[in-house]
Amino acid sequence: MNRTGQDGERFLGAVDAVVRAQMCSGCGLCAAMDPRLRMREVNGFQRPVRVTDEPLPPARDRELARQFHAACPGVQVRAQRPAGSHRDATLGPVQGLWAAHATDPATRFRGSSGGVLTALNTFLLAEGEATSVLGARADAADPRRTVPVTIMSREQALQAAGSRYGPTATLSAQAAPLRADQAVTGKPCEASALRAHARAAGTDAPVILSFFCAGTPQQGATDALVEELGLPEGAPLEDLWYRGRGWPGEFTAVARDGRRVRTGYSASWGAALGPTVQWRCRVCADGVGESADISAGDYWELDAQGDPDFAERPGRSVLVARTARGRDIVLRAAAAGVIALEPVSARSAVARQPYQSARRRLLLGRLLGTRLLVGRVPSYRGFGLLGSALRAPRATWRELRGTITRIRDRRRRGFRS
Repeated sequence: MNRTGQDGERFLGAVDAVVRAQMCSGCGLCAAMDPRLRMREVNGFQRPVRVTDEPLPPARDRELARQFHAACPGVQVRAQRPAGSHRDATLGPVQGLWAAHATDPATRFRGSSGGVLTALNTFLLAEGEATSVLGARADAADPRRTVPVTIMSREQALQAAGSRYGPTATLSAQAAPLRADQAVTGKPCEASALRAHARAAGTDAPVILSFFCAGTPQQGATDALVEELGLPEGAPLEDLWYRGRGWPGEFTAVARDGRRVRTGYSASWGAALGPTVQWRCRVCADGVGESADISAGDYWELDAQGDPDFAERPGRSVLVARTARGRDIVLRAAAAGVIALEPVSARSAVARQPYQSARRRLLLGRLLGTRLLVGRVPSYRGFGLLGSALRAPRATWRELRGTITRIRDRRRRGFRS
């Protein structure tokens, strides 16, 4: 956009600065705030693009810039401490912690890890607590792509079930701020943006559900994987899913002519998708959805060595209630028979999420390396990053040096995000 921040252009200048620094997460908040912006695929990721030259009144421009600086996860993220919660170093604020799954077999099967978030979405709609749920699903026209969706029924919730490991700007689908009688299921960066924007705009936040996240892969990684598995580039697809329909489920692409290709979770995420995650995600302090009312992740079974075991079995989630509102929703859903709960300890939950624990422990080294080479990183407060680094100084130093090496390597290979 190349905006300088002059009078009437402060908001667009602030957005442009985040994008140029490669700190845009692609959440879509800025496009929800200003209809002059649209989210478009740029270098394989979702980025804001200006679509009209119509200026804003200076007062409105200044107000949008203020809200953006307070809420954009490429600028800052604040650790949440809701009243009544206790803080775990890895899981963040906790008011309730369970292993959980949907009681409906179809929902449990289709969801990525027990269908809990899908079940809670349908519960909120059935109870009238949410008039709609904003989420994401496969694009009907091209299932390789992921698009925002407004969910109004159980059937639509089931259609949107399962992880989508591709770029999507969920928040761009509706104008901000959202209403308190709506719900959103989104990535941790989207949960953070929603919570902070509601606070900056002086409005009540919607019900926010999130999930444990390891980052957003480049769109081209999905396209390349489909081709590598045997479907030619551009072959029309009937469906594509990354996870779910089992636990963890297989990456599966179905062509319109009936051909079907698939591969396991380790091969799809570990070998093909994960290595292309955008850099903003690699310097993320919150992969567990701390700003949400409710978060869920995989409650992996562990092998004899204590590592996650990805053998297929009925799905289970670690379910975290972070706010009083979230805890109330979870307990009422359980009482209604929508989800099954088993209380677990934080130690048990963290053991089944080793990636989230390691990323928090080593993040300061990665942030320092990025700051040295890129020049800008988000501001994180309240996550205890300095204390974690001081407890592991050698590992932090190795992470700093490794980050510098990885950034230089990405630049040599032409990665721009």
